[in-house]
Amino acid sequence: MSAEGGTKALIAALSANLAIAAGKFTAFGFTGSSSMLAEGVHSVADSGNQVLLLIGGKRARRAADEEHPFGYGRERYVYGFLVAIVLFSVGGLFAIYEGWHKISHPETLDSWGWAVGVLLFAIAMEGWSFLTAMRESDKAKGKQSWVQFIRTAKAPELPVVLLEDAGALIGLVLALFGVGLTVITGDGVWDGVGTLCIGALLVVIAVVLALETKSLLLGESASKESVRRIREALVDGEAVIRVIHMRTLHLGPEELLVAAKIAVNAEDSAARVAEAIDAAEERVRAAVPIARAIYLEPDVYSAEKAAAGDDPAATPGGPGPGAEH
Repeated sequence: MSAEGGTKALIAALSANLAIAAGKFTAFGFTGSSSMLAEGVHSVADSGNQVLLLIGGKRARRAADEEHPFGYGRERYVYGFLVAIVLFSVGGLFAIYEGWHKISHPETLDSWGWAVGVLLFAIAMEGWSFLTAMRESDKAKGKQSWVQFIRTAKAPELPVVLLEDAGALIGLVLALFGVGLTVITGDGVWDGVGTLCIGALLVVIAVVLALETKSLLLGESASKESVRRIREALVDGEAVIRVIHMRTLHLGPEELLVAAKIAVNAEDSAARVAEAIDAAEERVRAAVPIARAIYLEPDVYSAEKAAAGDDPAATPGGPGPGAEH
């Protein structure tokens, strides 16, 4: 997935959320609806999250230096984790508190037409943002389901926007539900119930985001398909006979480290082995362009050494533990 697609989705979501937040707070001022207040805070939190992801993307593009020889690509994961914290605390916990307060001290709504109008406007804007994120994600999703894409994506931006926008659309429906029942029944408790449901929804989304980005922060291997292509590219059947064992690690969404022990012919000279390694690196980069750092160790193959070097939890052709989250 390209960073450009994630940036486009982030800018669309940020534009929508700023406009929606202004409308929601205006409606809250006229109606006093806790659902509108919770939704307004939700939009502010989402806007802040998109700014965080944009900052993370910019900082991740810094060149490698002596202190960080593999670059700053993982900074995008750090900011993705911060998004989960903001969504949980600012969005979810605030809405739960406000909902409980409204249920304990229900109030009638004034000028409820403002609330309904703003909610319908917000649904349209969030729908536009959600469709933009879906179009950009389609380019990277391939044949995966949406759940698989969110779980396995190595770049955090599009999964975060998808989850935020989906949560925002559901939250708006819940707010409309709470406001509508409050107007129909004249009982302000329903407004609080809608707010409480919004808070619970945001907490669930924040927990999912935290779990997914935590896995990325810990360090994930390449996808199964990338591992397969790398293994095939390493072996040419002549100078490189087979892959004895291999490890991959994402240094960032678009940067992969490959470390492998490869079997070469025992009778080959050092110069011949060096040429074989250079050629293998070229083949790997052609097969998987994001493989930037490649470290190959030549060896003469033996079953005993291979068994000692391989990870018992890894399958012979697979990426090993942590390939997907």
